[in-house]
Amino acid sequence: MASDQENSQDANAPDDTSEKEITRGITIMKSIIRDRDKAVTYNVNWNADNQLIGSNAAKLASYIGTLVRMHIPITATRWSNKELGSAKDKIWTEILRSFNIEDTTIRKKYILQLAGKRHRGWRTFLTNKYLKDKEIFFVEYDPEYPVKYAIFITEEEWVAFVAQRRDENFKKVSATNRERASNPTYAYKKGRLGYARLEEKILDETKSDATSLPPHVLWKEARVGKDGTVRDDVQHIYDECETLSQSISTAEDQENRSVLSRALNVPEYPGRVRGKGHGCTPTSLYKNPRRRNPSNQEVMETLQALQAQVLQLQKDNERYRCMEKCSSQLKETSEKASINCQNKFPEGISSCQLYLSSPTYRLVGKGKVHNTSEDLLHHRPLPDGHLKVSVDVVLDKDALLPIPDIVSETTLLRDAIGSFVAWPLDLIFIDDEVFAQGSQQLSQKIDMATAGAIRLLDMEEDIFGYSCTETIGKEDLEHIFRHQELGVGVIHTYIRFLYDNFMHGNDQLSNRFRFVSSSLVNKALICREPDSCREYLVKRFMASSTNNLYLWPYNSGCHWLLLAIDPLKEVVYFLNSIDDEWTNYPDMKQLVDTSIKVFRSQRQARVPRTKSSNITWIKVQCPLQRNGIDCGYFVMRFMREIINMNQIEIPITYFDEYKCAHYTRLQLEQIKEELCQYFIEKRLISI
Repeated sequence: MASDQENSQDANAPDDTSEKEITRGITIMKSIIRDRDKAVTYNVNWNADNQLIGSNAAKLASYIGTLVRMHIPITATRWSNKELGSAKDKIWTEILRSFNIEDTTIRKKYILQLAGKRHRGWRTFLTNKYLKDKEIFFVEYDPEYPVKYAIFITEEEWVAFVAQRRDENFKKVSATNRERASNPTYAYKKGRLGYARLEEKILDETKSDATSLPPHVLWKEARVGKDGTVRDDVQHIYDECETLSQSISTAEDQENRSVLSRALNVPEYPGRVRGKGHGCTPTSLYKNPRRRNPSNQEVMETLQALQAQVLQLQKDNERYRCMEKCSSQLKETSEKASINCQNKFPEGISSCQLYLSSPTYRLVGKGKVHNTSEDLLHHRPLPDGHLKVSVDVVLDKDALLPIPDIVSETTLLRDAIGSFVAWPLDLIFIDDEVFAQGSQQLSQKIDMATAGAIRLLDMEEDIFGYSCTETIGKEDLEHIFRHQELGVGVIHTYIRFLYDNFMHGNDQLSNRFRFVSSSLVNKALICREPDSCREYLVKRFMASSTNNLYLWPYNSGCHWLLLAIDPLKEVVYFLNSIDDEWTNYPDMKQLVDTSIKVFRSQRQARVPRTKSSNITWIKVQCPLQRNGIDCGYFVMRFMREIINMNQIEIPITYFDEYKCAHYTRLQLEQIKEELCQYFIEKRLISI
């Protein structure tokens, strides 16, 4: 009996598991192969955003993983490698044999992108399983060849794969990614469900007629645990998205960042939509492709619109200068008809632009004017000479309301987004009124007004440290109207605009920010007359004994960039819209370093020997241009934002209020509008 028991125990004893990797078998989807041989195919469904959904979605995703392991070697490090083209075509052909999918470019692209994700996941699985220990650190011993996956991996491929993964550069990247993903702020809690199938599940459960859900709704639901509770910080982001969605139009959402990215305060990445999952792109979500560069037709339309705005701005300027006369005419008109239903505005609700006349005449926002008889504002009659306006977009974050809202105690325009305020009639302009001008006729008038003419703009001594006269030619105006590369005359004119509208009369700003003339210090003069350039810079630095930030638009010959120099702290901020390095401008860097050292010597500053040559250069992660002509406009906007922030120190990641990957067309158009308005004010344009 004892012998039988011992034999029984030996028979039931577990097998030696020392050479077993995992208990789960290899996924090769035999059922699909059998059904394929029987000519049985599977139907798949797609949602409104061209994402894979339906009962067979998970089966197709698993089958894609099997095909990837069969046809793509684990040593392939880049999915975009052209050498994988034939293998990718083979995967696509195999999928079409078993699944009913349209043989179109968009479907093939989706499937192959999903295959790329499966390939990365396969390589990651092998790394974590065989090359790392339980603490997810790389092991020192040589891992054995995984015999279990011999049908997918040859011994030669395994040796090459292990060598790739043990490369020091890969280990650094792996450690960085592991640390970044180890403790997410808002953890995803839906496992392998994915955003697309989560959306499908929600729509089915709610029996909704909608075809899709907003990204921030899906984002929130993906972070709800099994107990159904929602963390406070997740709910806060969702509530902020709901608020932003009421004040940001779809066009703004598409051109810049989605409301979810804004609420999370993170950048948006091209080709994807945050909160929607794999396969959803800006094209599929907005039904309107994003273009990196405008077409010729769009450029012409922008030109025509800008020219029409120039004409309107000229009219507005004349109206502002004749304010008393206009006020008397307005009073006379109000005695004959209702002041709240003016003939200049169409009855009903119209899109409009909102201006202010103090301290400067400028465009501050956009919204809708409500021109109806006997309209009330917060149950009270409107003041004479005003109409009710709803504020949609704010262009000047510091703009004050013409009449503060006593009900909500609101005084700033930015706090009135989504609400109604009273706005003076003479400072409201209907969009149709602005853009309906004859652009062709205006262009001819501008050509006639500027033909063969040279305009002169006086530059005060406080601007560049010396008095001078800037020359503006017809070609400078054409460069702005046609959105072409800008010359030094336009850049200096905008500097004069910044000085007049922000710094003049403001001791804090004028004592904190100064400018360096691009006419006296540029690439050509640095090479030809370096001593005179250095003398000018040192003289500018010696102009003040307090901390100043010197803004210097530098032209390298074919490109504009901005240097912001703090000579007392010996710090140079480098803002370049093409993501270039200062080391690529050695003449410029040597001039700046030498000038700071001479300035240090002349003010008899004591610097430790170890730091005598340690001038700090900081590359600022500023917005980047997406073409070859916008550098001048970017430099002008950089200067404007630096002065607006009123900070000597520029963050390496740029100011949070202006942080973005690229400036939108609207952000650059604001600079052009300010230039055109300033040209009119200084009589540089006469139409």
